[in-house]
Amino acid sequence: MHTLADGLRLSMNWMDSLILVIYFAVVLGIAFAAKRSVHTTLDFFLSGRSLPAWVTGLAFVSANLGATEILGMAANGAQYGAYTIHWYLIGAIPAMVFLGLVMMPFYYNSKVRSVPEFLLLRFSRSSHLLSSILFAVASVLIAGVNLYALAIVLQALLGWPIPVSIVVAGLFVLAYIIIGGLTSAIYNEVLQFFVIIAALVPLTVLGLVRVGGVGGLLDKVTASEGAQFLSAWGGTGFGQDNPLGANWLTITLGLGFAISFGYWTTNFAEVQRSLSAKNLSAARRTPLIAAFPKMFIPLIVVLPGVIALLVQPNIGQPGSEYDYNSAIPLLMAELLPNGVLGLAVTGLMASFMAGMAANVSSFNTVFTTDIWQAYIKPAMSDAHYLMTGRVVTAVGVLIGIGTAFIASSFSNIMNYMQTLFSFFNVPLFATFILALFWKRMTAQAGFWGLLLGTLAPVGFYSLYRVGIVEMGSDQAVNMTSSIIAFAVDVAVSVPVALATRPKPAAELAGLVYTKADANTRGELQKGDDAWYRKPALLGWGAIVLAVLCYIPFSL
Repeated sequence: MHTLADGLRLSMNWMDSLILVIYFAVVLGIAFAAKRSVHTTLDFFLSGRSLPAWVTGLAFVSANLGATEILGMAANGAQYGAYTIHWYLIGAIPAMVFLGLVMMPFYYNSKVRSVPEFLLLRFSRSSHLLSSILFAVASVLIAGVNLYALAIVLQALLGWPIPVSIVVAGLFVLAYIIIGGLTSAIYNEVLQFFVIIAALVPLTVLGLVRVGGVGGLLDKVTASEGAQFLSAWGGTGFGQDNPLGANWLTITLGLGFAISFGYWTTNFAEVQRSLSAKNLSAARRTPLIAAFPKMFIPLIVVLPGVIALLVQPNIGQPGSEYDYNSAIPLLMAELLPNGVLGLAVTGLMASFMAGMAANVSSFNTVFTTDIWQAYIKPAMSDAHYLMTGRVVTAVGVLIGIGTAFIASSFSNIMNYMQTLFSFFNVPLFATFILALFWKRMTAQAGFWGLLLGTLAPVGFYSLYRVGIVEMGSDQAVNMTSSIIAFAVDVAVSVPVALATRPKPAAELAGLVYTKADANTRGELQKGDDAWYRKPALLGWGAIVLAVLCYIPFSL
C-alpha cells in the first residue's frame, strides 16, 4: 500500500479548521436546498433537465477535477514533465468539442437517461445489459480511487487513520447525493470548482517564488532533467527515448483518439452533466464551455508537480519516502501558511468529493434505470425507482469504499485511472461510434465487439504486468492498450455486422447520424441565438486556442 510520507504532516490551526467546517456546512446547505426540487426520478437523476449551461459547464469540468486531476496530473508532471499537457490539449479538448457539436443532439433528443440506454434503443437488450454492467463496475472503481486518494492525504496531513478517512469522506458524499440528488451534486461541483481554483493558485504562485520564478524553473529543470523534459513532443520519434516512453503515434492515436474520445464522449459521469441542461442548446454548450477552463488547468495542477520535482529531487525514486502522488501535499507542507493551508486542504477535499460524487451519481442512474428497472423490477411506480436510486447510492458508496484499496498498488494513480479507461471507455466508444455513423451496424456486432474489445486490453495489460510484454512506461502501455481495444472492437464488429441483419431504417430515426439531426437546434430560449452562445463558434474557438497553447511546448 502506498501512503504519503509522515514528513508531510501539517500543523493546522483553528483558522484552517474553521474554513473546513464552513465548507462542509455550505455543501450540506446546498443539498437541503436542492432537496425541495426532487420529486421524481428525472429530478433525482437528471435535475429535471432544468439547469443553465454555465452551471452544467462548470460542473462538467469540476466532475473531472477530482483525485485523478489533482494528485494524478501533478504526479504526471513530476514524472513526465511537459508531456503531461497532452492529456489536456490533445487528450481532452478535441473530444469535448466533438461531444458538444456532434454527439449531444443524439443523446439529448433521444431522451435517454444514460449512455447504455442509448445502446438499448440502437441495438438490443444484450448490448445494453453488457454496457450497463461494465459501466457500473468502472464507476465504483473510479469512485474508490477518489476515496483512497483523499484517505492517504488526510492521513498524512491531518493524522487521520486511512479507514476512518475513507468512511467519513464516503458517508459525507453519500449524504449530500441522497438528500439532493444530481442537482445537489452539480451545484456542489460548481462550488468545488471555485474552491479548488482558490486553493491551487496560491500553491502555484508560492511554488514559483520558491524556485526563482518562471526563469528559475526553466533553468533548474533543464539542468536537472534536460531540456526535453519541458518539451511536449521532444524525443517522440520512433526509436527515440523520452520520459513518457511513447512515440507520437501512440500519443495521437492512443491518447488523443482512443482514450480521449472514449472517456469524454461515453463516460456518463461527464455526459450526465450535459443531459441535465435545460435544453439542447445548453446541453451542446456544456462541454464547450468546460473546454476553456480545462485547457488552463495544467497551470495549477501539472506545474506544481514540476515544482515539487525541484523542491524534492528524489520524489518517486526507489528508496524515497515520497512517491509521485506526494507532489501536491509536499508543496502544501513546504509552502503554505495557516489560513491558506486550510483553504488548500479544503480544495483537496472538494476535488476528491467532486470526483467521487460524479461517479456515484452516474452509478446510481445506470444501475437504477438500466439494470434494476430494465431487467429486475420493470413497470414499477416512479416513487419506487426514486427510492431505489437513493438506496443504490448508498450501495455505490459502500462498494467504492471497498474498491478504494485497489488503487494502493499504484504510486501514480493517474496510471491506474488510464488503465481503467482503456479497459472500459475505449471499447464502448468504438461500439458507440460504429452505431452512430453506420446504419449497417447490428445488435450482435455491438455485443461481441464490446465484449472482445474489453477483454483484449485486459489481456495485453496482464501480459505487461507479468513481464511478457515490455513497454517504456505504464502510460505507454495504456495508450497501446487503448489502440488494441479500439482495433479489436472494430475488427470484430464489422464482419459480424455484415453477417447479421440490421434494424429497419424506420427504427433508426434519431439514433444514426444524419446532417439534419446533427444540426438540429431544438427548442430555443431567450438569448440562445446570441453570437457568443453559438456552439460552432465556441467549439472551433476552443480548438484554435488549444493549438496556440501547444506552441510554447513545441519549440
